Amino acid sequence: MSHTPRPIGRIRGVFGAFLLLGLTSFGGPIAHLGYFRIEFVERRRWLSEQAYADLVALCQFLPGPASSQVGFALGLMRAGPWGAAAAWTAFTLPSAMVLLLFALGSAVLEGPISQGIIHGLKVTAVAIVAHAVWGMARSLCPDPRRAGIALAAVFTVVLVSGPLGQVAAIVIGALAGMALCRAHAEADVHDLLLPVSTRAGYLAGLAFVVLLVGLPLLAWASPSVGLAVMDAFYRAGALVFGGGHVVLPLLEAEVVQSGWVSADEFLAGYGAAQAVPGPLFTFASYLGAVMAPLGGSLFGAALALVMIFLPGMLLLVAVLPHWNRFRRWDSAQALMRGANAAVVGILGAALYQPVWTSAILGPHEFALALTGFLLLSVWKLPAWAVVVILAGGGILITSY
Repeated sequence: MSHTPRPIGRIRGVFGAFLLLGLTSFGGPIAHLGYFRIEFVERRRWLSEQAYADLVALCQFLPGPASSQVGFALGLMRAGPWGAAAAWTAFTLPSAMVLLLFALGSAVLEGPISQGIIHGLKVTAVAIVAHAVWGMARSLCPDPRRAGIALAAVFTVVLVSGPLGQVAAIVIGALAGMALCRAHAEADVHDLLLPVSTRAGYLAGLAFVVLLVGLPLLAWASPSVGLAVMDAFYRAGALVFGGGHVVLPLLEAEVVQSGWVSADEFLAGYGAAQAVPGPLFTFASYLGAVMAPLGGSLFGAALALVMIFLPGMLLLVAVLPHWNRFRRWDSAQALMRGANAAVVGILGAALYQPVWTSAILGPHEFALALTGFLLLSVWKLPAWAVVVILAGGGILITSY
């Protein structure tokens, strides 16, 4: 009797789940984490609320696209290395393909109906993030101390804008957890299934450092445009905390100021990237496709896309072998309780800015967002169904 169908079936299941999310996960990385929580914690029960929050906190610490790193780790836990590859590919491919088509001249985002759909999808992000904040707050902030840590995280993010504020909020929350949350020790901390050996972790960490140091040297010593492009996108992915919009200034400096991409092309691609699902890092596929030195090729899009995601994934693989051991320490448990409460605060702050402020323009949008929240929390509709319903509502609001 063959045992191959089960792992292959798991890989297919991971690919199918993340492909659906890649097609419907609008709203940026914070909204993506909400979609993941609904799909894999509530519906599929692949992991617990605490384990999911631990992964989110870890990926917030690391440079790179946090939501893609969380998805990569979820695929790894579910179906091993091939599952991780399936999760990343399925979640990334839809937006990368749309942006590639946009780069090649397809007017996929024009017209009043398309604009109405985009407007509805922004409102969808409000409902998704609000549902995530509500659910995580009940589980991860059940007492006054952790609720206070979450509130402190909100103030930290508001006072210190950008990724620095997010990292500072998690650090402060972790330290507060060590001081205040030791009395809530949980004896039933279960190990996460992370099929990454210590050797593989060390090799991934070594590869991260070698590429970060070696690519600039190779690009300087060689006239190869391909090496220069690899270096530019790898550094953009390696040196950015917070991901998403934070990477844009680095990319602009690398591709516009160097003359590879015109300012108008850069801004047009950025506008298109706001209207597609999936990670904003797929903006790299557009830039690679329109980049003059590479001749506007499919190869350029693939090269830029892989290089901007690679450093974040290498760092994640380097850390994961030590994650379970770290989580089992009493001090680490208290630290993670504080960090998880801080993550709730960060999500709460993001619910207002930029999610709410960019989507809720009046009472119609508020009513639509409230509808989506109730569909998720009361009627328990899957996230993709809420996306479809609210996208239709966006068309009605735009045409009203």
